Amino acid sequence: MGLIERCSELFKTSSLYEVIGTTKQATEAEIRRGYYKVSLKVHPDRAPDDELATEKFQLLGKVYAVLTDTEQKAVYDEQGIVDEESDILSKDRCWDDYWRALFPQITVQDIIEFESKYKGTDEEQQDVLQAYVQHKGNMDAIMECVLCCTMEDEPRICSIIQDAIDKKEVTAFPAFVKESQKKKKARRKRGDKEREEAEQMQKEMGLGNEDDSLTKMIKLRQASRDSSFNSFLSNLEEKYAPKTKSKKGKK
Repeated sequence: MGLIERCSELFKTSSLYEVIGTTKQATEAEIRRGYYKVSLKVHPDRAPDDELATEKFQLLGKVYAVLTDTEQKAVYDEQGIVDEESDILSKDRCWDDYWRALFPQITVQDIIEFESKYKGTDEEQQDVLQAYVQHKGNMDAIMECVLCCTMEDEPRICSIIQDAIDKKEVTAFPAFVKESQKKKKARRKRGDKEREEAEQMQKEMGLGNEDDSLTKMIKLRQASRDSSFNSFLSNLEEKYAPKTKSKKGKK
């Protein structure tokens, strides 16, 4: 089965752009960012024994390879087909190594420095509203996918969403505007548990009680939950990751 057909089955769309959450007009940087964000959700490190997740991850690598290869992308854009025999879609390629070459590991301190520059920006607001629309107002999902987000940020995240609803920039999804207190309490409970685990880790590592140390521990807990959190955003990967080069496919 070809790449497009398999994407239709696993991602419910035959559009390679939609698979990674972009459009045909996307820049290479936007395609790279889209690939990164989507691939984090199914990276093999998260569920090494999940064969379906592994296949999705491999497909995402192929999608990205096609959309960043000049010739392949041109053919796909014009004809809607993919050259399955091209070198870039080689069955022998290790897509995990390919991913790690694109997005090398970044330290927790890098995350914290990024966080200080990211929060409160237009980019964060756009990411929050995109997550809100994508998950139809489900705050559990929104809090999971918004970058550098802890329970302490929830009132601010809700404020961003509510302001956009008031301005009629986004739909007022019932899951958000009518969320039950029970669900909110359950989310806070999970957040408290994460904080307790971070505090325990802080003690075990012999760190002080400063807020900054605890923040780092929470980031480490997030990194533990999502093994690729350490290289989380486009401006970080643009700073650390090498530029990709196109390869010509087989004729």
